[in-house]
Amino acid sequence: MAQNYYEDLGVSRDATPDQIKKAYRKLARKYHPDVSKEADAEEKMQAINVAYDTLSNEEKKKQYDFELDHPQGFAGGGFGGQAGGQGFDGSQFYRSSTGGQQDFSGFEDLFGRFGGGFGGGHQQDFGQRQSRQQRSFRGEDQHASIEVPIHVAYEGSTQTITLQIPTYNAYGEPEVQRKTLQVKIPKGMKEGQQIRLSKQGQAGINGGENGDLYIEILYQDTDRIRVEGADVYYTIDITPWEAALGQNVEINTPAGKVQVNIPKNAKQNQQLRLKDKGIPNKTAGHLYLVLNIVYPKADTAQEQQAYQDYANAFPNFKAR
Repeated sequence: MAQNYYEDLGVSRDATPDQIKKAYRKLARKYHPDVSKEADAEEKMQAINVAYDTLSNEEKKKQYDFELDHPQGFAGGGFGGQAGGQGFDGSQFYRSSTGGQQDFSGFEDLFGRFGGGFGGGHQQDFGQRQSRQQRSFRGEDQHASIEVPIHVAYEGSTQTITLQIPTYNAYGEPEVQRKTLQVKIPKGMKEGQQIRLSKQGQAGINGGENGDLYIEILYQDTDRIRVEGADVYYTIDITPWEAALGQNVEINTPAGKVQVNIPKNAKQNQQLRLKDKGIPNKTAGHLYLVLNIVYPKADTAQEQQAYQDYANAFPNFKAR
């Protein structure tokens, strides 16, 4: 097995699903061809997409781990080889094991089973094999994730997106398919919720129905905004006197302009909860204002004297 998906994502084999997702998101931000300046960005992005598609799926990860532990049984095949891999219907294509044995788990003997040997039953068995080969199979469902600004959670949006989706070609080899789609994102979607796009997944086999594409919605983290489920954490700047004296201030938040009472003696990173002002889901989240106390610079003699007067007013205060 030439490629190691854990190494591609920079995680250990015992990494949790959350750790795998975080590693993928970090690398996706770095190597997405639309924003990356790396020379091999597209190649890197394809590799991490294929890796994440496998490791984020419990069944695919289980199969991949088995192949990692038994590389001698999957030489030239499997997820990392050239002729094996996951079947389009979620089963397995033909694999060769060490002793030359053949495992036909998936299409139930890809070419049919020999019931009557090579004698009188051969013609009948050939017809059975031909019939099986002509069966149609539904394509696999596929999964992708996109990051959108927080305002989409409150307003909804229709966006044109280009996705690089891990898939398998007719030979079972992993590859990346580029798709450009119009996606309608309704307001009120929580972090991690999915949109289902019918029949936009893996193509079916022999005329079988296409699978579906599930797009996971993630919200862009900034130095001011963080989203957890339907809750939004928004950092706001306040002055030292607003923190000390307490004041009613108007704040422009992702939920719109709100009037907020800053409590007296507010502390750095203290959180003020605005009930139901988070993502307007069926069960609305909350908006948490995280207080960041900003101190003005003392450049002039007058400003420096103001700080000195402040220090003189609190002779017993010890910061350390």
